Amino acid sequence: MSETANQKRSIIKRALFRSSLRSKKRSEKIADSISFIIIIVVAALVMLPIWWMVRSSLMKSIEIFRWPPQFFPSEWLFSNYNIKPTTFDFWLYLGNTLTIVVPSVVFGTVTATFCGYAFARLRFKGKAFLFSLCVGSMLLPTMVTLIPLYIAWASLGLTDTYWPLILPYLCGGGAFNIFLIRQFIKTLPRELDESAAIDGASYMRTLTSIITPSIKPAIIVVALLIFITTWNDLLQQTIYISSREKYTMAVGLTTFMGSFKNDYAGMFAATCLSFLPGVFVYLIGQRYFVEGIVMTGMKN
Repeated sequence: MSETANQKRSIIKRALFRSSLRSKKRSEKIADSISFIIIIVVAALVMLPIWWMVRSSLMKSIEIFRWPPQFFPSEWLFSNYNIKPTTFDFWLYLGNTLTIVVPSVVFGTVTATFCGYAFARLRFKGKAFLFSLCVGSMLLPTMVTLIPLYIAWASLGLTDTYWPLILPYLCGGGAFNIFLIRQFIKTLPRELDESAAIDGASYMRTLTSIITPSIKPAIIVVALLIFITTWNDLLQQTIYISSREKYTMAVGLTTFMGSFKNDYAGMFAATCLSFLPGVFVYLIGQRYFVEGIVMTGMKN
């Protein structure tokens, strides 16, 4: 009799366990579905301004301001992208922008790596003070240093050139980039450096052969950040560049909008063309960008 009761109890327990398990799985599926829907809605809201710009570039200028607005163009006018060089010289502006971006990215990434390695691994007098000064410089607004820097570059006769936009990246590549590299290097075990020193490797050899491959995601993140900063830097490019043949993509867009206010469709088309190279570069390094941000301070 007792064995039968025990069997019944065990059967009831198994049934209750299976029921709770099914209920838990059902709740997890519902939660996953709700999370997925929220992500889709947020992604749609983020992409809406981009789609609105693309859609406006394929419409007539009159249709852009029609109310209620059209989500899709009534006629897809790809001819709007046939912009004359006299209106928006895309290839000239692209070449000028790359003249600034490429050396800035290369020099900025290299010097930020050197400085980050020095602050993370080397011992020298005043290191703590210099690092505090470097990090503290991030608190300074750009407007505070804008006029003194312009006076300094003007006194050197470097206005209306690209040098004021490139040379600063030879001096560390930016405080935040140095901080990012330094924090990433500090997560690496010092035994790597000690093993290299025992084998007779110099500081430079240790950096290039051991440290740099280990912090590859952080280096790519720094390169992407410098690329985005220099590509979208309208303020300084407007201040230092005055000749039209030296205009960059950002400065060229302001001229386009100021001179041809009625051609809104052409303006949107030029804007779409201007951000395509940046999107292409970001898509290439997207995986490393996410990995570098997530793994900073976690890599062991």
